[in-house]
Amino acid sequence: MGLKSKILGDGEGYDYHSLCMPTVPWAKKKMPVFFYPLDEPLPILLSLIMGLQHAFAMVGGLITPPYVVMKFTVDGFPFTNVELQQYAIVAALITSGISTFINVAQVKIPFSEMIFKRPIYIGSGLLSVMGTSFTFLPIFEIAIRTMMMDGIPGEDAYGKMLGTSMLCALLEVAFSLLPGKLLQRVFPPVVTAITVTLLGVALVGTGMKYWGGGVVCGEMIWKEHSQVVDSVGFGMPVSDVPSAVCTGNGKVQLPYGSAEYIGLGFSVLCFLVVIELFGSTFMKNCNVILALLFGYFVAAVSNYDGEPYINTQNIKDAPVVDFLWTQWFGIGLYAPAIVPMLIAYIVTTVETIGDVSATHEVSQLSTDTKEYTHRIQGSLMADAICSMLASVFTSMPNTTFSQNNGVIAMTKCASRRAGYATGFWLILMGVFAKIAGVITSIPDAVLGGMTIFLFANVFVSGISLFGKLNMKSRRIRFISAMSLSVGVGVTVWPWAFQDMRASSYTAAFWECGDCSEFMKGVRNGVSIFLSTGYCVGSVIAILLNLIIPEDPEGVVVDGSIHWSIIGNELNAKGMDGDIKDEVIEIDDDAVSEKAKSSEDDISVA
Repeated sequence: MGLKSKILGDGEGYDYHSLCMPTVPWAKKKMPVFFYPLDEPLPILLSLIMGLQHAFAMVGGLITPPYVVMKFTVDGFPFTNVELQQYAIVAALITSGISTFINVAQVKIPFSEMIFKRPIYIGSGLLSVMGTSFTFLPIFEIAIRTMMMDGIPGEDAYGKMLGTSMLCALLEVAFSLLPGKLLQRVFPPVVTAITVTLLGVALVGTGMKYWGGGVVCGEMIWKEHSQVVDSVGFGMPVSDVPSAVCTGNGKVQLPYGSAEYIGLGFSVLCFLVVIELFGSTFMKNCNVILALLFGYFVAAVSNYDGEPYINTQNIKDAPVVDFLWTQWFGIGLYAPAIVPMLIAYIVTTVETIGDVSATHEVSQLSTDTKEYTHRIQGSLMADAICSMLASVFTSMPNTTFSQNNGVIAMTKCASRRAGYATGFWLILMGVFAKIAGVITSIPDAVLGGMTIFLFANVFVSGISLFGKLNMKSRRIRFISAMSLSVGVGVTVWPWAFQDMRASSYTAAFWECGDCSEFMKGVRNGVSIFLSTGYCVGSVIAILLNLIIPEDPEGVVVDGSIHWSIIGNELNAKGMDGDIKDEVIEIDDDAVSEKAKSSEDDISVA
């Protein structure tokens, strides 16, 4: 293979003339859209482009938890330690890049077959990227704030949480070592379909927070609604952080949901539609980056009362080069946070299984293979190992990123090489901190327009997994309805179990203002668990799947023959009770095929 082929590729899938030819909408002749499977040896150029899309799709999410913790908790008002905040972003980017390399590569642990009688892997071997987990954000915030109230400096408190995270990650190591059959029994397709769907529902809500102006102001607006405070007039507790306006959109500071923010995000969505109608195959494969760049361009040429939407100060303040350990936090242990952290690792376990299942679906791979079981096991192990490494790298725990399944679905690229390229871009963005400065200058509203579209694709992946289930089964429908009722319910309205308007430990579900620090930690963990839809819904699905028996025998009658559905077999029985010669394995259309072949009408009893 020559240098040109290595860089640009060779073959029909890399015919750049066809790839770059614009589409004529509603034309009779359709332009081909190529799918690049898992083992496709993508050329360097296409790998870098596809990887860059994944990096852009996840960068906003992976830098938010450490940035929020460092700025609003460890540093605190008036947020003057910019160097510490920048370092949090650098460490998160480099750590996520290294974790992504590990997860995409899938390395077999030496001597594992001798010890466990089966191969044990680290990594999924899929285009499954990893980044900082949102699940641990509330625990880090509450625990660090509690320690600081006890006189422990913010940096030391953060170090204690890093050590606590490293210890609790051992729980996920234990999950990853469970036998494959037990994993499949506990996490069958109905559970993964529910988990992926609930993940999509939760992520779309996060995308809306970005679109309206930013996650922080979107969530904090409940705590500082001046009209409510003025009209009620009984001294509702408010935060000391001025979060009534959104500050993640350059120097423009408007209330959450302002028309200007909505317009910026809408420009991204509109350009996605234009690309889908008129774009070439190459443009459709790169639609995420192109739409994001268009939204960034619209923001750059716009202003509000003379104030820009692009914060160039982020670029100026960022050092040219940075790396890990330029800031250091002494590793320690904070006992009250152990129980909430263990619960959080259970959440990420369920989340990772759902993510890998969704990745399989969008990568057009079967879930009925040993490779699927190995990838589930390897991804759980990678979650645990990379979270331990994250503590060593002074960053928060890592997990798989579900939103990147939306990128795979839209770009039609599931090649591992795109995953390696994603890791490369993330590390590059972290080392060359000016790149991180450019990324952090993208307005939150523009990111929201992109992420809400990508997150909705995760939801669609969950619906697709449901489509592969036998939804005529009473058992499947009951498990799905029960799990989704609670999961979607608390996602749409989490305040049944959460404290509202900065009133810590006052939720009626479990008032805990006078509790010990340990019980407050337990209470926070339970509250986080119950108010996280994809967590509580998935656990309900797991438990119901283990205790609800299989459907009882059903009978299909066609006059002289009873077709009995027992287990996964369809048995023909005559009216005299004799078993007929024909016994077939059931598939989704077995009964309907029998109906077509019968001269009489068939009904299901």
